[in-house]
Amino acid sequence: MAGHATGTRYLFVTGGVVSSLGKGIAAASLGALLEARGLSVSVIKLDPYLNVDAGTMSPFQHGEVYVTRDGAETDLDLGHYERFLKTRTSRLSNFTTGQIYNNVINKERRGDYLGGTVQVIPHITDEIKRCILEGGEGADICLVEIGGTVGDIESLPFLEAIRQFGVELGHDRVMFMHLTLVPFIPSSGELKTKPTQHSVKELRSIGIQPDILVCRVDRALPENERRKIALFTNVQDRSVIAATDVDDIYKMPSLLQSQHLDDLVIDHFGMTAPKADLSNWAKLVDARTTQDVSVRVAMVGKYVDLADAYKSVNEALSHAGLHTATRVDIHYVDSETVEKDPEEALADCDAILVPGGFGERGIEGKIAAARYARTHGVPYLGICLGMQVACIDFARDVAGLAGAHSTEFDPEPAHPVIALVTEWTDAGGARQTRDASADLGGTMRLGEQRCRLVPDTLAHRCYNADEIYERHRHRYEFNNRYRETLADKGLVFSGFSVEDDLVEIVELPDHPWFLGCQFHPEFTSTPRAGHPLFMGFISAARQRCLK
Repeated sequence: MAGHATGTRYLFVTGGVVSSLGKGIAAASLGALLEARGLSVSVIKLDPYLNVDAGTMSPFQHGEVYVTRDGAETDLDLGHYERFLKTRTSRLSNFTTGQIYNNVINKERRGDYLGGTVQVIPHITDEIKRCILEGGEGADICLVEIGGTVGDIESLPFLEAIRQFGVELGHDRVMFMHLTLVPFIPSSGELKTKPTQHSVKELRSIGIQPDILVCRVDRALPENERRKIALFTNVQDRSVIAATDVDDIYKMPSLLQSQHLDDLVIDHFGMTAPKADLSNWAKLVDARTTQDVSVRVAMVGKYVDLADAYKSVNEALSHAGLHTATRVDIHYVDSETVEKDPEEALADCDAILVPGGFGERGIEGKIAAARYARTHGVPYLGICLGMQVACIDFARDVAGLAGAHSTEFDPEPAHPVIALVTEWTDAGGARQTRDASADLGGTMRLGEQRCRLVPDTLAHRCYNADEIYERHRHRYEFNNRYRETLADKGLVFSGFSVEDDLVEIVELPDHPWFLGCQFHPEFTSTPRAGHPLFMGFISAARQRCLK
């Protein structure tokens, strides 16, 4: 296997018993500990679904689509990685079964396999190993999370690949950490270790012996149960780590450090590193206790029953609360209910946020939410589609452009203030009709791009910078043909893409706080630094609440 010369160590994180146990948080917390010890860390998520990427997957099934700096549409766990780690992820940080098979099939079509029969072993497993090596190159330790649970047929090629990885690189370069559930049965008043025992047995049956067990529990794990788990799973007592439920995910690094998880990893790899300084994490946890004001933020969307659909937005609001001493109470509001009665749906809120989204359902409710915020002086933050609906409302209600809309929802509006760039930039001046059959994958403005801020604007004051870099995920843009018309009526355009002069930020100057941005600021918010726009937004909500 190519790449043996590299000094990178690899730690594989697998899960058992049930899904959604928190492998991503556990891996991210461990990565934060290792970074705090002065080590460079890279992270990879291997997802066992056949989609090439997460770009076309429904939030109902997948949750949020996270976007990396280089424009990859990935699993939401990469958001956890970036919030916990200083390391930035990339398209080398997330691989799906679909992508692996696509790579192998393309190689076969090119004749790379010289006419040989292409099989799961060795060709698929070799491609998985190649991707892991590429993603981990240059780091001291590469954390690799395997999606799904042990026993899933979809995960088997990944598990076989990492088994081979362990054999080929050796025990001093590879480590396995397995996350399981130790449930409490109320009727018997006992914690049950049998599911963990069976999960490890399943893992060992395919040739992988875990070095560390992280046991998800809702209460303290007694010492006798810890010893029992260690005995039946063939790991050391000290390698059984209790991942107790916490009320704040940012307590996880300290919880794992208290059980010497980072020491186990350092010792296994024969490395030396100073003890981790977690004072910054302690400050974040302590900041919760100083939040003296509570604000109610109405998040108007169409996936209100799915917290994971807006995961990064939720976290960015939480981060802003930490940095402004404000408790943020997120009130999810179905945009279709706003469409019926904005006054009733939004009357009790201190601020309104309309996040990004796709599809026509609930769009008039989002437009109504922007109008309510504009006319009632309620702080407003519109992200991506949230900026677009604010522009549509302003065009209709202030500029008098009846029928203003986006061509995403109305192919032939009277005033296409939001449209595909190709619909208003063709050489002849006539608007081009979109291709309804176009492939939805890879047709968007994606990833980090440079934005120029206009001086003496709200955006410039928030960022305190002339240029910024933010991440995008959208197809439709503000139609520049309407820029002068809306500006004459008072809409301020305060941010533009440097390369294409596309509108990136709009705001209202005669409003307590009203801003819409075409990019997704939530992707660059971290608990340590927060994000300028979210902190400005929550500060405005706090001021409104205190009046």
